[in-house]
Amino acid sequence: NLVKEAQASKPRIQRLADRAAHWLTIIAVLAGLGTFLFWTLAAVQPLVFALTLAVTVLVIACPHALGLAIPVVTTISTTLGARQGMLIRNAEATETARRLDAVIFDKTGTLTRGEFGVTDVVPLAEWDRETLLRRVAAVEVNSEHVIARGIVNAAGGSRPEVRGFRALPGKGVQAEVEGVALAVGNRALMEELGLPIPDDPRLAELGRQGKTVVYAAADGRMVGAIGLADLIREESREAVAALKRMGIEVAMLTGDSRAVAEWVAGELGLDVVFAEVKPEEKAAKVKELQSQGQGKVVAMVGDGINDAPALVQADVGIAIGAGTDVAIESADVVLVRSDPRDVVKLIRLSRATMRKMRQNLAWATGYNAVAIPAAAGVFYPLGLVLRPEWGALIMAASTIIVAANALLLRRTPLEA
Repeated sequence: NLVKEAQASKPRIQRLADRAAHWLTIIAVLAGLGTFLFWTLAAVQPLVFALTLAVTVLVIACPHALGLAIPVVTTISTTLGARQGMLIRNAEATETARRLDAVIFDKTGTLTRGEFGVTDVVPLAEWDRETLLRRVAAVEVNSEHVIARGIVNAAGGSRPEVRGFRALPGKGVQAEVEGVALAVGNRALMEELGLPIPDDPRLAELGRQGKTVVYAAADGRMVGAIGLADLIREESREAVAALKRMGIEVAMLTGDSRAVAEWVAGELGLDVVFAEVKPEEKAAKVKELQSQGQGKVVAMVGDGINDAPALVQADVGIAIGAGTDVAIESADVVLVRSDPRDVVKLIRLSRATMRKMRQNLAWATGYNAVAIPAAAGVFYPLGLVLRPEWGALIMAASTIIVAANALLLRRTPLEA
């Protein structure tokens, strides 16, 4: 249904072509009439000769090529997009995406996975990184907390046996692992155990990055810490790098703290960061970026209900397929695979589509500029006269050329 909806919508250039086809029809009728009157009255040629040329003008000027120049490209473009996991709901988005100056990504669930994962393992005693992570995961495996799941997933593999597990609500857990009394939890738990947080630059850096830190103490002494954050998608790194190579500014919008936002921005190499943004402020941030300079063309990529106003405000609204129905309904384009790299594909498809549209319009316009005068007998003094059957063949050939050129769009490389 979304593909049919896109094919039914018209980009601005299509409306221009429709008007041109309308006027071409009027011009063809007038040219045919003018041809007949000229050759009968001014040139004093036989009636059959004048009528033959008039019919040839009407046949050769049939606006098939001009009328098909845009729709056939739009149909192939939306179909190609759908095969690549991009459902284009509004054909104007294909026209606008080629002119993008900036792309704003929502952070959670778009640039990141939306799930906690281990980013740093910091040993503070004789334990190595693997031992620290394995033993902490063994204790946390019995916990249902989202942070605990992140640690367990990072450790993977087999885990040592745990005895005497005890959950400490709001603080952490305790258990015996491989003969060691292990306590795992937050700063409050360490303070309760009388263990000060070491003045370690690695721990200070985790704090500056806004990461969640889980501390581990064994037999009454601090043995290490584990840093966790919303994991960045590997695809996001490729997408941001590709957009910057295309000369497009990349921004991020998030309600998270400035520290978290700056860490993600640093990891991805983003140009602009909007942090600590309330849901109702997202559309205003898009408008702010649009108003910079002489007016930027901005795309917004999001997945949540609170992204909907920003998607509508943007020149091109792009929803992640795994997002909410409200976000999808508010967007011009839906990325079925929830892959940020598809934003790059969309821009490449848009640029290739507009090239084909321009080529087809140039051909259709040039064809009529030459064919109508030729059919009207301009080259008669040189002994060249087009008959209606030849005019029909030339008209059909021009239509085939437009369609064939549009089919070449399928060969456009969209991958990075």
